[in-house]
Amino acid sequence: MTGALNSYSHGKQSKIGMKIRVGLFFGGNSVEHEISIITALQAAEYIDREKYEVVPIYITKDNRFYTGEGTNRIENYKNIPELLKKATQVLLAKGQRGAVDLIRYPRKSFKNNVVSSIDIALPAVHGTNCEDGTLQGMLTLLDLPYAGCDVYASALGMDKYAMKAVLAYNDIPVLKGVLCSSFEYDKNGGELLDRLENEIGYPLIVKPFNLGSSIGISKARDRAGLKKALENAFTYAETALCEHAIMNLKEINCAVLGDRNEAQASECEQPCNSDDILSYEDKYIGGSKPSKGTGKGMASLKRKIPAQITEEERDRIRTLAVKAFRCLGCSGVARIDFMMDMDDRKIYLNEINTIPGSLSFYLWEPLGIGYRELLDRILTIAVKRYNKSQKVVHSFASNVLSGVSMGTKREKGSKG
Repeated sequence: MTGALNSYSHGKQSKIGMKIRVGLFFGGNSVEHEISIITALQAAEYIDREKYEVVPIYITKDNRFYTGEGTNRIENYKNIPELLKKATQVLLAKGQRGAVDLIRYPRKSFKNNVVSSIDIALPAVHGTNCEDGTLQGMLTLLDLPYAGCDVYASALGMDKYAMKAVLAYNDIPVLKGVLCSSFEYDKNGGELLDRLENEIGYPLIVKPFNLGSSIGISKARDRAGLKKALENAFTYAETALCEHAIMNLKEINCAVLGDRNEAQASECEQPCNSDDILSYEDKYIGGSKPSKGTGKGMASLKRKIPAQITEEERDRIRTLAVKAFRCLGCSGVARIDFMMDMDDRKIYLNEINTIPGSLSFYLWEPLGIGYRELLDRILTIAVKRYNKSQKVVHSFASNVLSGVSMGTKREKGSKG
């Protein structure tokens, strides 16, 4: 661990020249690529620059890494090909004293090709191939501390079916779901439609099992609508989750900050959607005028804070949110989305966002936690987890290989 990060982990104030270098990862091969850019550069505006030095690391849609000139300004992403001409493509490699180096690619002969180094990572990615443990796995292999959920919690949080299985096992209320594949639909679509009609019935919601931002989600009220909804979901994933659709619905969201041992809930919000499903446009466009700087991201969504629910319902949702966060082994900040059936006031957990849009900073402000403090807490939790992981035995010295022979001699009659 580098000197700056080591002093930070012990609660000491960073000295001049000892700022913690935060690798801010964003973009990636995901349908939520653009939203990730907003989340990341928004965070970069608020992070404490006296303590941290931000190193932007943009991941293209074909998974190349870039840093340097222009990658920290939102306006440059209106023309990404031009941006990449000025930026520097890099590879990541474990460097000296625990830092990870960003190596120029392709290398230039007779030059120091280390463009920059980072002490800790702040993933601000969304969706598949990024938020689902893919990036986290790479950071783990590099032995680099990183904020947010680890590989296991990230993967579990992205898989809506597996996530709900774990939550149901822990007595957290979720709607019954049926998992179906595009293979099953192509092979015998009529039989699949019959099963969904019998086991769930109309109306029902069809969603890709591993996407966020309401992409690929639609409601079906009859057989023709169900076919259309399945085909829409299978455009984005090979597997879809089907559930009963609550007609008299109120959506409530709550963020959680901490780790599996200690966590706290934010204020609750009530999103305001323009249709019966909160759409991608509702979340990120909402008819609002473009703002200066990076844009508002999820902060532009029309919402009521606090949510219009009773105090008992608020307490119940916040308690369930923390319980779910801990059951799934989450870390950092996550947003947990609930559904209320207003006919009987029953509450169901819908999904978890392990890296929520805008990091849900707006849900912490009512509790007196500003965005700068939120980011500092997220990074502090990351260092704490990393330090704990260093005390766990992952490998040990062994002489097993000293006596191993692979039998290199050819057997009689064998042909080379």
